[in-house]
Amino acid sequence: MAKIHEVAEAAGVSISTVSYALSGKRTISAETRRRIDDAVRELDYRPNAGARMLAGRRTNIFALTEPFRADTYAPAHMAFVLATSIAARRHDYDILLLTDEEASAGMRRVATSGLADGVIVLDVAPDDERVAVARLLKIPAVFVGVPTDHDGLVCVDLDFEQAASIAVDHLVDAGHRAIGFVGHPAEAYLRSNFPPRVRAGFEARAADRDVRVAIGSPAIGGSSRRAAESVHATVASLLEQGVTALVLHCDDTAHAAVTEELARRGLRVPADISLVSVGATFDTSAFHPPIDAVPLVPQASCDLAIDLAMRLLSEAPPEPGVHLIAPEYRDRGSVAAPPGHATTAG
Repeated sequence: MAKIHEVAEAAGVSISTVSYALSGKRTISAETRRRIDDAVRELDYRPNAGARMLAGRRTNIFALTEPFRADTYAPAHMAFVLATSIAARRHDYDILLLTDEEASAGMRRVATSGLADGVIVLDVAPDDERVAVARLLKIPAVFVGVPTDHDGLVCVDLDFEQAASIAVDHLVDAGHRAIGFVGHPAEAYLRSNFPPRVRAGFEARAADRDVRVAIGSPAIGGSSRRAAESVHATVASLLEQGVTALVLHCDDTAHAAVTEELARRGLRVPADISLVSVGATFDTSAFHPPIDAVPLVPQASCDLAIDLAMRLLSEAPPEPGVHLIAPEYRDRGSVAAPPGHATTAG
């Protein structure tokens, strides 16, 4: 890697002149700056982070706070970490991953050390402790998720309420009048910001469309077999309540357990029962049968979060607020009219 004295030699100037040109602390003639810029480019010179911080320049690093807990669902969380990293690289930024369960301490440490230009906040809880920290930081923060108290914050997320509404509309328009909901375990509705939003959107739209609903939340803990048994029991209970369609807002193993239970009962999708997945970060076309989805796309959320973070570093930063991504319905053939539903020929 090139050193600053090599840049100075190539440009025919002193080391201090190169330093002044890179830091912007003194005015440099256009011709001198051109020679320095050419030398920097040809030698692929990159100032170290410490030098950039001392000069008051950007570090080209975003801190990404993603606390890993014992109950963290790794595939979904790592999908967001990867998507954030890809989005950052488009702006020539790297990611400093903060995985400490004491997430607020990590944010303070990075902000006070000057290691990062901003913070991206993942796995947002309704009463997230990082909200108070973000309001005190001297560097910008963008939340991928919407905490209950989001006043003055910049937040990005899928419009989960609308995603659930779209799922309900597709089922009701197909003729379903009783719809079941297979949700996350009860603990998730206290720990995460999006499960309550999906369920609330589902219930509100069902009420608007005057259809009957039944809610199920499988338990967690124990072996994978016991978790699957809990999903099976949830599906059985919903079917006993007369539902003809299911909206799934749960992880991929729960999706698989739902289809297993339906197959065990001899129920065909969509001839006997319809399925729609909401908020999945995984590919629902890989299930047998494939499942219609209103997905959560990590790259869309993270692209917008990084774009907003870059704008917060500019001279015209965006106003605080919640930026919701419009959901899209993906038809994979898992929705049809319920058995016995009368259809009118066009």
